[in-house]
Amino acid sequence: MKKKRYAQVGTGGRARLFYEAIATRYGEICELVAFCDLSQKRMDFSNSLLENEYSYHRVPTYKSADFDKMVELEKPDVIIVTSVDRTHDTYIIRAMELGCDVITEKPITTDEHKAQDILDAQKRYGRSIRVAFNYRYAPHHSKIRELIASQTIGEVYSVHFEWLLNTEHGADYYRRWHRNKVNSGGLLVHKSTHHFDLVNFWLGTQPKTVFAFGALNFYGQAAAQKRGVEKFYYRCHGNEHAKDDPFAIDLESNPTLKGLYLDAEEESGYIRDRSVFSDDVSIEDTMAVLVKYKSGAMMSYSLNSYLPWEGFNVSINGSKGRIEYTALEKPYINAGGDKRDEGATTFHKVRVCPLLAAPYEVAIEMTEGGHGGGDPAMLDDIFLEQASFDPLHRAADHTDGLRSILTGIAANKSIASGLAVDVDSLLSW
Repeated sequence: MKKKRYAQVGTGGRARLFYEAIATRYGEICELVAFCDLSQKRMDFSNSLLENEYSYHRVPTYKSADFDKMVELEKPDVIIVTSVDRTHDTYIIRAMELGCDVITEKPITTDEHKAQDILDAQKRYGRSIRVAFNYRYAPHHSKIRELIASQTIGEVYSVHFEWLLNTEHGADYYRRWHRNKVNSGGLLVHKSTHHFDLVNFWLGTQPKTVFAFGALNFYGQAAAQKRGVEKFYYRCHGNEHAKDDPFAIDLESNPTLKGLYLDAEEESGYIRDRSVFSDDVSIEDTMAVLVKYKSGAMMSYSLNSYLPWEGFNVSINGSKGRIEYTALEKPYINAGGDKRDEGATTFHKVRVCPLLAAPYEVAIEMTEGGHGGGDPAMLDDIFLEQASFDPLHRAADHTDGLRSILTGIAANKSIASGLAVDVDSLLSW
């Protein structure tokens, strides 16, 4: 059997999930044929992991400017996009133009203009785009889809969705490139795309109208000064003030962070360990969103990124009762530890409250792996091409990816304008 050929663009923190999977679990049917990145040292580090940790062959490397040359010479069938969010559209569109299918990390892109470009290109070239929504595959999230689809609580009228990021994981977004909205679209696009996709997926509907508030209340220099912080610094590495800062990280002491970022700084220009209290943070840390869906359902959503614990509380109300759903997740620093622990669920509870009967808890058989067991299940679906056998239809294409970010893009526009935003006005389907 001929192996499907994959090339990967972007070799930062999230990239390893995919190239490790190809090198180990799916090696009999998949082949990794190239890396592409602006940093040669980062690609060299990833190649060293392939060779020394996974007993796989080193792959050819290409700088970002040589993307077309990579496709011409290595002839990949699929491009895996794990680069900085603001560049996703560039690689997704060019990959399709050159005849490749695409697997992309979320979010599919960061604003409505790039979203339109992706949609138009997909129509022109007809290539497949898979969006890596691992949360769809976690057993507890899949169970909510099952319960709603089986009419356990009847027609859904409203959702309350509260997501909490703690001061380990939450702070990490303010150290790295995500802190600048031009790179990530802010947390309402980069992070909340997961949550908005889950609600679209659970309810089988699409967002219609969005209104939102947002503020930078905890991170950034101005917020820190209000709390009495007096010592400020640019970055953690080599700075005396960072030694006593609980929000600092040490790149030198972590081989992965050192190899991917510290050693690559001179050629990439990227500083991974910025102070979370410096003065150029342009994303919010406190967000509240109201969404009206085309089904008629409504959602109140909040995301805060400086809290004492990590996880979520979700309540879903319908004509026949209510689902109460809560979970604790293990916080992590991106690329800073065992990826199997990333987003691991340490506690979960799903409770159904029928309208005229006693409440009961729903038993869920959890699985191993990152993001509540979602990572390995998603990888099986992608690389073993199992989507046609999935009764829950968890595989996400470009339309799912675009609809998930449109809620966040609309929320950003609402924060800026103080007005409600019609989601259909953002994209021409």
